Amino acid sequence: MMDFVLQAWVSSIIERSRASWMLGKGRPWQPGQKLKLLFAGYNGACNMGSDVRVEEMLRQIRHILGADNVDFSVMTMNANSSQAYFRDSTQVYLPDIFPPFLAAEVPKHHGVVACEGSMFKSKFANALTTMMIGSLGIAAAQNKLSVGYGAEAGAMDPPIRKMCARYCRNSLVITRNEESRSVLRELGVPTELGTDTAWTFEPNPVEFGQQALRAVGWNGSTPVLVVCPINPFEWPVRASVAKFLANRTTGAFKESHYRSVYFHNSGAEAERAYEKYLTAIANAVNAFRQRRNVFVILVATERLDARPAQRISDKLGGVPVLSSDDYNAYELVSILRSCQMMVSSRYHGIVTSMGGLVPSAGITMDERIRNLMRDRGQEDLLMNVDDADLEGKLSKALDKLAAEPESIAAKIGRTVVKNLKLMARMGVYFEEEVQRRYPQFPTRKGEWSWEDYLPPMSPALHRLIEAYS
Repeated sequence: MMDFVLQAWVSSIIERSRASWMLGKGRPWQPGQKLKLLFAGYNGACNMGSDVRVEEMLRQIRHILGADNVDFSVMTMNANSSQAYFRDSTQVYLPDIFPPFLAAEVPKHHGVVACEGSMFKSKFANALTTMMIGSLGIAAAQNKLSVGYGAEAGAMDPPIRKMCARYCRNSLVITRNEESRSVLRELGVPTELGTDTAWTFEPNPVEFGQQALRAVGWNGSTPVLVVCPINPFEWPVRASVAKFLANRTTGAFKESHYRSVYFHNSGAEAERAYEKYLTAIANAVNAFRQRRNVFVILVATERLDARPAQRISDKLGGVPVLSSDDYNAYELVSILRSCQMMVSSRYHGIVTSMGGLVPSAGITMDERIRNLMRDRGQEDLLMNVDDADLEGKLSKALDKLAAEPESIAAKIGRTVVKNLKLMARMGVYFEEEVQRRYPQFPTRKGEWSWEDYLPPMSPALHRLIEAYS
């Protein structure tokens, strides 16, 4: 019921925005002004992936449009958590009850760039998808730039599908795979093919990661296996006033409380599936370290992941747990790239490690890691969170990571370069959309290579391009 209330509330705001614009309220961009863009996403929640992809998005678009021509604002749920990022942009607080915020904030800008990777799906939270549609829809209703950048689309509940079809038909959504394009094309939403935007992210030097590993017991020579778990069965998050009131008065639903009126999926069935997932990972890793000399760490790339990481650590006798609560993305990715093998249920754990050619396997809850491993041509390193024989499949994958690191890394390198070129093409699409909406905006002139549509890249990435193009 609360999800329906949010959807109706945001829909009414979009309709009012369209009516007020048609009546002459609000001002479009004018030549000589800086282009003010609002980047709408799930930032400031200690989610490494969300922050990294937006950091690179800002760098890329600023590079393409010119730093002197733009003025960026970024939504954040907690400025203290996002203070290490977005330093050339204004951070604006995104409240838990977001419709009034969207109504007030979006009209202040000349356009919206929706940043969330899981932009159009009900798997995680209808409220998040409602916020994405609302941000894009208000901007489009005012005939402003309205772009979803690096988006994923999947299964949506019928009301959300209808809302997306109605209010995103005048937006441009650049997806990160063909599967997402297919979902949105069925809804009449204009799309182009792109990728994620974390490919250009450059972490702290590897020496930082190595020092962090030494601080938790690594001897400096033993191969390091990093495991990035999640709780795949606590989704979706749904809004519930009844649970909120019960939690406030009696403490009920305390364990499943996410924030404000939002609660995770919970119950005996979810807990059984969760325990099976944790046990399978722990057993496979324990057997692997008995066969091979490895140093095991667990990394929580999202604050919520510290709980499953700690439970697996307990099953393994207390291996180190490193969390995004304690390390920012520049530090955490340096740690990931200092490892020799990875098993991850976090999409961006895999993506950000690939720039360091770390051999990785994925345990997926949805299409994101599945699409990535298919793109790499390594579906034999892919498992599902609810596989009946997850332990056995993971054991085989771990042995392959250890036995074939060079061939796995070579495919990873080629995939990184392929996605860098896709990310550059996204920049072209974005520049063209700016020109379409604002023909007098001073875009770059002349001939440009594909690399000119990426933000400035590190020497390491340039070496990857030379090696794997």
